[in-house]
Amino acid sequence: MSLLEQINADIKSAMKAKEKDKLQAIRSVKSAFMLEMTKTGATELEDTKAIGILQKLVKQRKDAAETYKSGGREDLADKELLEMGFLEVYLPAKLTDQELSIAIEQIINETDASSMKDMGKVMGIASKQLAGKADGRSISDKVKALLS
Repeated sequence: MSLLEQINADIKSAMKAKEKDKLQAIRSVKSAFMLEMTKTGATELEDTKAIGILQKLVKQRKDAAETYKSGGREDLADKELLEMGFLEVYLPAKLTDQELSIAIEQIINETDASSMKDMGKVMGIASKQLAGKADGRSISDKVKALLS
């Protein structure tokens, strides 16, 4: 079952259960997916692309919640964090720090990287392989630490 099919099924179940907040969050995901499909002219959306869109939506909600908190609007921040929780369910499990180190060490060994000059090569492969499992900053920091 693709991620889009899962979203459609969850929309139906949220409608039946009358879960208004969950329904709104999931519909925003479907809307973003449909917009991307329209832009590219695709009839289906690859799961890797869908995960990227989901990550972007989660980050937007996290940033909005922080902005609302700093502005003293706890009610709006809580709503954003609630929606973020509904969306994170669809993302792959995050790697622990140790798992991330192991994965990047394997990539370094595969590419025969030995210095910071090889960082771009390692980052390119790591970003693709670890998409959705770790954020770009964590990957970058770990690659720098291991190549230094």
